[in-house]
Amino acid sequence: MSANTRRASLHALISAPGVTVSTPPILIPPAAYFDLAGEELGARMILTQGPDGSEFCLRPDFTLPIAIEHIATGAATPAAYGYLGPVFRQRADGPAEFDQGGLELLALPDADAALGRVIAFARAVIDIYGVTAPTIRMGDIDLFETILAACDMPDVWRPRIRARYGHPEAMAGLLDRLADPKPPAAGPAGLAEGDIAEWVRELMLTNGLSLTESRSPEEIAQRYLEKQALEAAHVPGQSIDLLRNYLAISGPADKALAAIESLASATGINLAAALSTTRRRLAQLRDGLLGHVLFDAGFSPRLDYYTGITFEVTGAGGLVLVSGGQYDRLLRRLGAPEDIPAVGCAVWADRLEAEVQ
Repeated sequence: MSANTRRASLHALISAPGVTVSTPPILIPPAAYFDLAGEELGARMILTQGPDGSEFCLRPDFTLPIAIEHIATGAATPAAYGYLGPVFRQRADGPAEFDQGGLELLALPDADAALGRVIAFARAVIDIYGVTAPTIRMGDIDLFETILAACDMPDVWRPRIRARYGHPEAMAGLLDRLADPKPPAAGPAGLAEGDIAEWVRELMLTNGLSLTESRSPEEIAQRYLEKQALEAAHVPGQSIDLLRNYLAISGPADKALAAIESLASATGINLAAALSTTRRRLAQLRDGLLGHVLFDAGFSPRLDYYTGITFEVTGAGGLVLVSGGQYDRLLRRLGAPEDIPAVGCAVWADRLEAEVQ
């Protein structure tokens, strides 16, 4: 099969009956990416300005602009979107412009059926490019969030720990810090927030610093109080150990899930419902993609709107060829009045082409 034939076959998948082909503009406002996609993607975006000074970015993916357009037409309306075209990101392993295709299913009421449809799409893409022995890595955000909710700790730490899920180095650093807390930094202990702000203002003026060109004294005082409160909120060692032990679990899916079940049992956490859902999703992946499935308890996109399972498919070259997952919180984060079921996957056309060389 020639490259042109493969491309035509991929286009046929993203324009199948019942699928709307989406072609968002290449130049789009970057605000949603800065708000939702985090520093990692933000640092890789290619920015430019319009004649009036308005800021734009070259489209770094299709998911966010598709979701924004969907909300405008009715967030709760079931829809399927396909796409195929260039995206733009600074990359260490290839050109900044590359083609990406994919399928996004929004507001479909049957989550199992929607995930099955996405998996079937991924399987069809793998078949088009002749990937004969794919390796599938799977993670489950719901399992981690269930573990985190069951940990004994001050509530102030839960969102901060969740924000580092999918960032192994950042997570390890935070857990190390929590295991060996330092005393609060010296400062104006006992002062009210307004008095601390005045203290900061005097320090800034004494040292010749502007009160307007950076953070205000009030912002600095608020951040100081937040850090003091965090330092005083002790996280028990057992909770830190539980999180470390959970995140260290990785390997063949059945063995990894059995290890998670044993860990939950030993610590008195009820994961029965969450594990049942994970095993059902695992069966869908295994049956649909026909590859070796690894479960990695720490695997997650570095985006907090993802929910449920995530997966990625690698070929012989070791690069990710297909990635997907559930992201039921995305549309609410973009302005929808409630969480909307959403699942999708993206395929790297350039990497898939390299697999068949």
